[in-house]
Amino acid sequence: MTRRASLPGADELFRANTPALSAVRQVVEEAQEVSKAIGVAPTNPKTKKGVRSTPRRRVTTVDRSPSGREKHDEKITVYLSPDELFDLDQARLTLRGDLGLAVDRGRIVRESIAVIVADLEAKGDQSILARRLRGI
Repeated sequence: MTRRASLPGADELFRANTPALSAVRQVVEEAQEVSKAIGVAPTNPKTKKGVRSTPRRRVTTVDRSPSGREKHDEKITVYLSPDELFDLDQARLTLRGDLGLAVDRGRIVRESIAVIVADLEAKGDQSILARRLRGI
């Protein structure tokens, strides 16, 4: 019995771990078949959709204002559906592209909370928050 360690050879160390291109094509074809079976229309990334109806506003240095970001000591976690997160990002992009306001999602949420709380304090039972939570 030898005291020498058995190590893998260079072929084993440097072999390709990525799947062959034919395997990738097969996975893509299987995904397309599944999407056809469940009735999902395939997406074509080459086609552009006209999302913006207004031209993009160029922000000059005079129009820039501080983003209002500051350190916050308290933190909560909010779980959103994919549609809600999409809507939040769309609002952020609209504020940035069309209105020239570069704000992050957190600031949008904080400002939205401030507006809703002020409306609740002013209108009480008839506030938008109370009516939406009641399902009216």
